[in-house]
Amino acid sequence: MERPDELRFKDPEPRIHPTAELKSCRLGRYAAIGERVVLREVTVGDFTYFERNVEAIYARIGKFCSIAANTRINALEHPIERITQHKVSYRPNEYFRWLGVDRAFKERRQARSVRIGHDVWIGHGAVVLPGVSIGNGAVIGANAVVTRDVDAYEIVAGSPARRLRPRFAPEIAARIEALAWWDWPVARLADAIPDMQTLAIEEFLDRWSGADG
Repeated sequence: MERPDELRFKDPEPRIHPTAELKSCRLGRYAAIGERVVLREVTVGDFTYFERNVEAIYARIGKFCSIAANTRINALEHPIERITQHKVSYRPNEYFRWLGVDRAFKERRQARSVRIGHDVWIGHGAVVLPGVSIGNGAVIGANAVVTRDVDAYEIVAGSPARRLRPRFAPEIAARIEALAWWDWPVARLADAIPDMQTLAIEEFLDRWSGADG
């Protein structure tokens, strides 16, 4: 006997730890923001979660992403071409009256936003530099420093991050992209969880690619 959806599903409102700091952010359903997380102008997709001490700014993060502790997304950039790279030149308001934030430098930072796809796992202590895009299903190793774009379903590690191997064969990755399970209704997703747990990836794709949506 099927359970009514109002009993089957938990509250979809985002969970935000009281020690977290968010400014100008948009959070999807079931998103979870952990202890001492700091987010500034970040869009977060459904089911994505952040473990403790994550910092992110000017980023768009997809659904079902797993962000481990102590990661930094869109790490701070300094104007090294200026006579001083210190923030006194771009945030003088912290030190002096009547001198405001350097709008041009802020807009430069905003223009180099980070884009992260769906189902991305970013390991403990990883750093993603400004302007980087990370494709769906990618894996970023612990303590990696990501200086360039990462393709979908690619596993990278190191400083700077380098490609280790693909997560799946190209034909499997293409089938996952076509399935786009991250966009399924919550009820369909819940029905699929047991098969996600037990079926080999090819078996899962065979069963659910043809399943009624």
